[in-house]
Amino acid sequence: MRVLVTGASGMLGGAVATALLQRGDEVRVLQRRPSGLPGIDGRRGDITDPAAARAAVDGVQAVVHLAAKVSMTGPWAEFRQTNIGGTANLLDAARAAGVTRFVQVSSPSVAHHGVGLVGVDAEPADPDRARGNYARSKAAAELLALAADSPELAVVAIRPHLVWGPGDTQLVARIVERARSGRLALVGRGNALIDTTYVSNAADAIVAALDRAPEVDVRGQAFVVTNGEPRTVAELVGRICAAASVPAPRLRVPAGVAKAGGLAVERVWSALRRTEEPPMTRFLAEQLSTAHWFDQRRTRTALRWSPQVSLEEGFARLAAAYRVGSG
Repeated sequence: MRVLVTGASGMLGGAVATALLQRGDEVRVLQRRPSGLPGIDGRRGDITDPAAARAAVDGVQAVVHLAAKVSMTGPWAEFRQTNIGGTANLLDAARAAGVTRFVQVSSPSVAHHGVGLVGVDAEPADPDRARGNYARSKAAAELLALAADSPELAVVAIRPHLVWGPGDTQLVARIVERARSGRLALVGRGNALIDTTYVSNAADAIVAALDRAPEVDVRGQAFVVTNGEPRTVAELVGRICAAASVPAPRLRVPAGVAKAGGLAVERVWSALRRTEEPPMTRFLAEQLSTAHWFDQRRTRTALRWSPQVSLEEGFARLAAAYRVGSG
């Protein structure tokens, strides 16, 4: 197929574009900065620009939409413009251009209400109850995308949970940087059980969703994607630290203190209009102190997909990448 991938400058978007290219698809990307991916038809532009969206979808058969404003803080208007408005622009352009498949890459946070998610499937996205501007905007964008499903345009939403791997500048890099500086702490006892997803598994699931999108048990639906190997926060953080040869956290902050402190930090960041990521937010404290693991049976059956890289192999690859980097 000829496929447009937005957000290919990120780790997961780049992995999706590469996977499509390697299997023989023609891949085009739309982003504000060069992707650096060889063999890709790169288009510069912003999803918030309707003209750029129309030009990007011209001549393609499918869209994989990953581009988003991803941050723990920031004005609602910015999240609304990029995550909701950008999705609306792409959907309008896709329908006008005769695109037949659309994969909306979403997040399990769209159905998180501040309490644990234990062995659940993809619960309904809820912008009113989602925690924080990112989750609220992604929930609204997912609902917008799924509502666009029609006989002419098959739409599916994929929610990868905590994607990580070599080159990850979000989860892994932040843990390692704080560990090196002695500022890494566990929230609560670190015994909350959570799922994660190795990057190539997440990319493969998104490609599978693209292939299966027209099928009756896939189109118009949302699927959570994980490795299906839940571990405690303490174990996951410790394994990442071990892979990077940095000390595991010894500090612990009570969950209630972390949530209250996170709320205070959010208010300070908002008042000062700071743009760097804060050390803690209420949403992050909730994520680190409550269980988040998911039933993967429906996802694997419908997408005909299963993860090929185990957590053990993923940590081995991460450690090898850090050894090469330090060498």
